[in-house]
Amino acid sequence: MNSNLPPIKVFAGTKSRYMAEEICHDLGIELGKMNILHFADGEFEVSYEESIRGCEVYLVQSTFPNCDNLMELLLMIDAAKRASAKSVIAVIPYFGWARQDRKDKPRVSIAAKLVSDLLVAAGVDRVITMDLHADQIQGFFNVPVDHLYASTVFLPYIKQLNLPDLVIATPDVGGAKRANNYAKYLNVPLVLCHKQRAKANVVAKMTVIGDVKGKNVILIDDMVDTAGTITKAADLMLAEGAKSVRALASHAIMSDPATERIEHCGLVEMIFTNSVPLRRECSKATVLSVAKMFADTIRRVHNNESISSQYLI
Repeated sequence: MNSNLPPIKVFAGTKSRYMAEEICHDLGIELGKMNILHFADGEFEVSYEESIRGCEVYLVQSTFPNCDNLMELLLMIDAAKRASAKSVIAVIPYFGWARQDRKDKPRVSIAAKLVSDLLVAAGVDRVITMDLHADQIQGFFNVPVDHLYASTVFLPYIKQLNLPDLVIATPDVGGAKRANNYAKYLNVPLVLCHKQRAKANVVAKMTVIGDVKGKNVILIDDMVDTAGTITKAADLMLAEGAKSVRALASHAIMSDPATERIEHCGLVEMIFTNSVPLRRECSKATVLSVAKMFADTIRRVHNNESISSQYLI
């Protein structure tokens, strides 16, 4: 690190410590000492166990369920500001609440905007995150947002699979732009799935738009929650004559019964990043680490360097 710049310190939230440790290993620094004291009624208190005055502080915490992870991050930001940190940067590999990015029906909240307001109100100076559910969420913040893409680790993995007759597919039309970027980079065809939902987390009907007969298909999505969509799409691709179906998703939310659905569907492999730790063991799951990508971004931000050169797509 540049000695003329303020010292850098990295701290971890409770559920993202595994990620912070990997990041610190890559940066060649020690993980910062912090204590979270829990009270009997469920409240908790954050305290830094070392001086951070004048430091550039990076707080690693994904905001996946439950809500304690978000509240913990807010308290970490507030405590850092009150301890006279020079700047506070939230490193959020998985930004929760992102599916609520607009009013899709009357009288509902826009939770992604609310969460961004909470983070800014707590005192965050910058946010580093990955594969937001909707790109426009970057505009909800009044501070800089570095939006990283898991394609940096997914594309090399896809290439080393060396699959013939490869087709990139998306389990819903909403992910068409993301899947199209993969298809263009790999110079392979794109296939779409059109789904109709009965209600949240329940797919009523799905149809394939494009040819998958005799092809090796890779489904692209940003997250897997209950795995209803991704497994239904995989089985549909096989019914349409696909040779094999794999899927990749940036965030392994994996709410029940996701693991059982993946285990019993036609997927050969389900590929995730480690933005969220797997809740349960899954024999078909492959987890790729994005810690090096975040470490490199932290290094570049600290040294006031461009981060765009690390984007593949």
